[in-house]
Amino acid sequence: MTANGNISASSAVVLPRLAMVQQLFPSSPAIDIQETVRQALANPAKTLKPNARVAVAVGSRGITNLEAIVSTAIATLKSVGAQPFVLPAMGSHGGGTSSGQTALLADFGLTQNRLGVPIRAAMDTELVGIAEGGVPVVVSVEALHADAVLLISRVKPHTDFSGGIGSGLLKMLVVGLGKRVGATNFHRAAAALGHETVLRKCARVLLENLPLLGGLAIVENQRHATARIEFVSPKEFECRDEALCAMAREMMPTLPFDSIDLLIVDRMGKNISGTGMDPAIIGRTVHGYSLEELPGHPPPKVRRLFVRELTPESRGNAIGIGLADFTTQRLVRAIDARATALNALTALSLQAAKVPIHFDTDLEAIQQALATLPQQGHSSPRVVRIRDTLSVEFFQASENCLALPEVVGRIVPLSEPQPMSFDGDGNLTLPWT
Repeated sequence: MTANGNISASSAVVLPRLAMVQQLFPSSPAIDIQETVRQALANPAKTLKPNARVAVAVGSRGITNLEAIVSTAIATLKSVGAQPFVLPAMGSHGGGTSSGQTALLADFGLTQNRLGVPIRAAMDTELVGIAEGGVPVVVSVEALHADAVLLISRVKPHTDFSGGIGSGLLKMLVVGLGKRVGATNFHRAAAALGHETVLRKCARVLLENLPLLGGLAIVENQRHATARIEFVSPKEFECRDEALCAMAREMMPTLPFDSIDLLIVDRMGKNISGTGMDPAIIGRTVHGYSLEELPGHPPPKVRRLFVRELTPESRGNAIGIGLADFTTQRLVRAIDARATALNALTALSLQAAKVPIHFDTDLEAIQQALATLPQQGHSSPRVVRIRDTLSVEFFQASENCLALPEVVGRIVPLSEPQPMSFDGDGNLTLPWT
């Protein structure tokens, strides 16, 4: 049932059976998180003056081992007599308010009580210069007036644009520390001049005006596990951001299919991706998509996309929901319209905030999604179900997906195909542990 009334699902639609499979990823050595962070910061920390006020900038992404990385960084700074505090560096996220950004950090276990340092989340900014091209560059007042700033950022390809750099140190510097005003300035300029161009030009202004100690750059592997942590000095921000982005791109997971008739995503959210669902996984971009064959467009081609839930950590920000074709009433009820609109307006990603067709139950949504497939997909649709776009090592796939040429040597079935399992309310049961 949609918000506007009842729609009868086609009883002629046959639901395919799904098998649990494992995607084969390369092994990656484990990292001693605390020791790696301590060693990375040992020498930079020694350059600080006694009692230096150090802003430890943290973003809004669900980074693996984030609490351990941040707490160890704080302890290392304290060990040399510094006075660190945590500064949310997340642009307009958290509803564009200091309380919202503090709450986002708390969702990651980063609170004043747990870390033993203040969280200074004021949204005030100050103009520090004009970048080439006439772009005003602002930065958090808390960062500008600290004795030193340490960024803690994951580096990976960005969801909205492609290039030599992506989401990393430069983006946190320009957009994260720019708070709501800086994020707006960046996206408006990027729409005209290009994202990477504006990031580099604005970052150069900030590198000249901000008391940067440096950055802890984090790279994650295909399993969303920490693969690398390194300290980057301010003079190396551009070159290392580019090199680490290339490294992260090599380790980015994908789904091993050329085309999928129906992709079921159990949950989306800001803690999973800046667009709720990673475009590299779902094959759709934040600024719109086409169901037609596009020359040169990377796989997979997803004909129908159904997303079931919004993560609590998103706090109602459902940016990216517009990339789905179908969703549930419960996800729509979880949307904070203001927070979602603010993110979409700031990032100029209006398509990503549109609400798709929604149903009371998963069963209705799946039946309708399958019923709308092109004729050739009706008899034996390729269906894949994932927990979220960060979790694609283990997933479910219909039995006709298991022997496709493109998956040979890339996946291993872990179970026999089974009928889709629904609870008494018509919603999918969870196969994930």
